[in-house]
Amino acid sequence: MELPPLPHLPLTVTDQMNRRVAVPFPPRRIVSLVPSQTELLFDLGLGERVVGVTKFCIHPAQARQQATIIGGTKDFHFDRIAELKPDLIIGNKEENYQEGIEQLAARYPVWMSDISTLADALDMIRRVGLIAGRKERAEALAQQIQASFTNLARPSAELIPAAYFIWRKPYMVAAGGTFIDEMLRVAGFQNVFGHLSRYPEISAEQLAAANPQQILLSSEPYPFGEKHLAEFQAICPAAQVRIVDGELFSWYGSRLLHSAAYFRELQ
Repeated sequence: MELPPLPHLPLTVTDQMNRRVAVPFPPRRIVSLVPSQTELLFDLGLGERVVGVTKFCIHPAQARQQATIIGGTKDFHFDRIAELKPDLIIGNKEENYQEGIEQLAARYPVWMSDISTLADALDMIRRVGLIAGRKERAEALAQQIQASFTNLARPSAELIPAAYFIWRKPYMVAAGGTFIDEMLRVAGFQNVFGHLSRYPEISAEQLAAANPQQILLSSEPYPFGEKHLAEFQAICPAAQVRIVDGELFSWYGSRLLHSAAYFRELQ
């Protein structure tokens, strides 16, 4: 006589927003609301359990092909999520929106990350591995990422003053309190707008007054390209203006495996 499958055992954990979440262990139907965390789930060998992703979950390529697209990071299609019957939803405080998360949390286990430092990112990787049943694999990944950043950071006196742009019309930069701000410091830059908070709008006059040695134009979320270099060069003629890979500055999952080597190339 064949025995019925064992039921899920509840695992109660605390997420990075200090919320207590009871998760069926191991979860079998996961919805990811964050691109970098979607990639992490696949790299932890959990791709077959990921049933829902956002339209921005471009890595790996098969994520949007095999899973249902549940909308964007800030506009969920709740009916699609309901059809998926998730037993775990993974989101992020900054990338998702509070009202939508609260609506989902009333019906499903929702685990939230809150990341502004490399230490936060490594903690997230370990915690996601734990709740998804991939603890050892996640620990190995976190250690590999941590080791890759060893001896990368420069002394404060040697940091290169830089501005990091994420948007155009209006101009917006990554400022203090962001994961990008920490990655800039690790990569050898001193954020000239680090005294401001989060992602402020700035004017061309503010940029000129800040006088950065380098202006870094991110490839995302605004798709800066070579055609935009002259625009910023005109504002700061003495600055070096560069296009940089935004994913390697802002994605805080397994893509961090590639960030340190890229930062060394930029120095």
